[in-house]
Amino acid sequence: MNRPFGAADISANIKGVVSKPAVQKILVAAAERGEVTQKAYGKVMLFVANQSNLEDMAPDRVQELTNEVDVLTESNKVLSAKSKSLTQDLNKIKSTPTNEDLATSLNSAREHVNIALAQLHPLRQGAPAVTQAEIDQMEYNWKKYRAEWIIRKKIFREVWTTFTGDMAPSEVTELAEDLGVEWDSEEHVALEIRMGPNAMTTHRRKYASHGYGN
Repeated sequence: MNRPFGAADISANIKGVVSKPAVQKILVAAAERGEVTQKAYGKVMLFVANQSNLEDMAPDRVQELTNEVDVLTESNKVLSAKSKSLTQDLNKIKSTPTNEDLATSLNSAREHVNIALAQLHPLRQGAPAVTQAEIDQMEYNWKKYRAEWIIRKKIFREVWTTFTGDMAPSEVTELAEDLGVEWDSEEHVALEIRMGPNAMTTHRRKYASHGYGN
């Protein structure tokens, strides 16, 4: 390309293989030999090919070179597409597990299967899925934390009513949204109605009536 270049431009064009200071020294030396023309633009030094050394090119030769550039451009497009395709194939191959990786994964899967089968074996022999001690603990936790929930819910309702008693419904709704208050959903209400305080005891009786937990 017959236009002025700075040392930074040339260094960037060759991907920094040669540093800017080194390029600058090379261009200055070439200018001293008359191979390029050196001209300062403010603090920037630019270099351009010595125009007097350039041969006049016949129109036919210009057209010939233009055609050659067109052919090379198309060839470059084809090669670029092929390179992209080969790169994708290579990435697929790299992401494919090796034989060693597959063997490790297979052994791990077998171990998990064996653990699961060991856990299922007592159940297949008729052992209860849940022991009586576990049922008793679940019932204890249910009653304990449900009672705590009832107390906290009552305290909240009393405090909330005290502060919002004189507010309009829309203001109460807006305040609840601002504070991030989460009310019991329909599912929560239905669960409480269905389960109730003695839910675990009821389920335990059903469990025992079917002959489990003994």
